[in-house]
Amino acid sequence: MSVSKIKVAILDLYDNYPNEGMRNLKELVGNKDLDFDWKVFDVRAKTEIPDMTYDIFVSSGGPGSPYDGEGKEWETKYFSLMDKIWAHNANGNIKKKYIFAICHSFQLLSRYLQLGNVCERKSTAFGVFNLERTENGKQDKYFRFLSDPFYAVDSRDWQLIEPNTKLFLNTGAEILAIDKRRDHVDLERAVMAVKMNPYVYMTQFHPEADADGMLRYFNIKEKKEHVVKNHGEWKLEEMIRCLSDPYKLPLTRETLIPGFLRDAHDELLLTE
Repeated sequence: MSVSKIKVAILDLYDNYPNEGMRNLKELVGNKDLDFDWKVFDVRAKTEIPDMTYDIFVSSGGPGSPYDGEGKEWETKYFSLMDKIWAHNANGNIKKKYIFAICHSFQLLSRYLQLGNVCERKSTAFGVFNLERTENGKQDKYFRFLSDPFYAVDSRDWQLIEPNTKLFLNTGAEILAIDKRRDHVDLERAVMAVKMNPYVYMTQFHPEADADGMLRYFNIKEKKEHVVKNHGEWKLEEMIRCLSDPYKLPLTRETLIPGFLRDAHDELLLTE
């Protein structure tokens, strides 16, 4: 008997904004060893939403405020899909649905699930940053393979702080990583990664980012000028230096999403 291919939906929340994220996600999901049947859905620009025949949902980053979509059709349908996935997983179905949510999607779901205070930062975070695992993160099946600190691409104007402790305790959700330590700044460290349950992971940072691709990206004249104009020459130089370090981004890129997809793939095959 032939086994049907596992279906993966990549939820594109970039709203036609130029990005490297979608290229990276397509590369990871398109891994030939996993042999997924995958498709991209343009959620914000075209209100494209997958149906429940899909097994894995990878939801991308994107520009703007996580409150921009309030009252819009695409957001209503996006959250309706999330509700259906949550209900499916809660109803005793052996074959679970899997979600990996990144950056803008992390903020959207944090807001929707009421995980804490989703608020605007005092300044834009942009670059390659060192992040810290929590004790739960050090024991997590994926995050335990990262270093202390680990490094990731971060690009955001919004953040999740003041986590809803009662909700985390009642649901069993876990905070896996938090913002870098800044001893000279008296501000709460933002939540950077959450495991809602074994099937739903969310990261504020971009675990899909690859160093080589980003180096190529920042060598394009217009991109280089954009970074210098908005963040300064020093930020461009710092990013290029970090991206050139083989011990920083590659570990994050090769560990989190590939591990999540591989485990989802294997567990879904067992339920066929």
